Amino acid sequence: MNLNDLFHEIKDDLGQVEALIHRQLNTEIPLLNELAAYILDSGGKRLRPALVIYCSRMFGGADERTYIAAGSLEFLHTATLLHDDVVDEADTRRAQRAARMVWGNPASVLVGDYLLATAFRNLTKLGNQDVLDTISHTTTLMAKGEILQLIRGYESATEADYLTIIINKTACLFAAAAKIGGAFGDASPEQCEALYRYGNDIGIAFQIVDDALDYVEDRSKVGKPLGTDLKERKVTLPLSRLLQVSSGAERERLQAMLAKDVIEDADVLEVAGMMKTHDVLPYTLGEARKYAEQARAHLAVLPDVHERFVLSEMARLVVEREF
Repeated sequence: MNLNDLFHEIKDDLGQVEALIHRQLNTEIPLLNELAAYILDSGGKRLRPALVIYCSRMFGGADERTYIAAGSLEFLHTATLLHDDVVDEADTRRAQRAARMVWGNPASVLVGDYLLATAFRNLTKLGNQDVLDTISHTTTLMAKGEILQLIRGYESATEADYLTIIINKTACLFAAAAKIGGAFGDASPEQCEALYRYGNDIGIAFQIVDDALDYVEDRSKVGKPLGTDLKERKVTLPLSRLLQVSSGAERERLQAMLAKDVIEDADVLEVAGMMKTHDVLPYTLGEARKYAEQARAHLAVLPDVHERFVLSEMARLVVEREF
């Protein structure tokens, strides 16, 4: 079983979400339609909508509210990608040119703003205050995570800092997706909290694996060039671990690279070699597995139905993926 198998099982539900997304991108502004469709159709995994749907089905089944919530979370996620690429000055996204490289930074920011506003408009219309509170809290956390990442320097970076950033920037949206799905399926407050904790831990595991894949030398399945995070000076878990376990001379070399105006491909290969020497990627993936197991443990209080098995498998598969 792989992630695509899980998505195939709910293909009709996901089809409803996709149809809703594309209906709302059919505006009178061609630039908005083209830019939003460019990134929304660029191969995203749709994990967050899948979480909404499975968690809703666990408690009675997906309906129009579920599809609207799932689509809104995908709009919110896409908005953050557009904004992130501007902040990071990224050239690529999902193995293609970043939207900002095609339409420019102003257009990327404004379309991201539109998607964010659309997500909130949709969720407000659903009339569920708990869901709206969850999303409001989530967007605040995501903005906090972006700011923390922006000000974090490599000189004093720790694994604890990294964890704080990814919980705020990434994991909280997974948590919200799971909780909102349960809320529309009439889960109890205790069950919604368990879903939130599950989503948070699976989101942490997902991001750790994403950051490990940045340093995997076989790029055949990975949707971005080797060492993109390093070139953007993002101190993710692999680099943080390397700074911790490397020798004094290696650490000086790393810090000299990070201080350069431009980090080159040769630098990336050198760092990847250091990581191999110090078993950094096995350590990183081991940390991801810990959070995946924590996520699975949170499922114990949920109904013993097929959807619970799927969520358990999803936690395993986000760690085992190669892309």
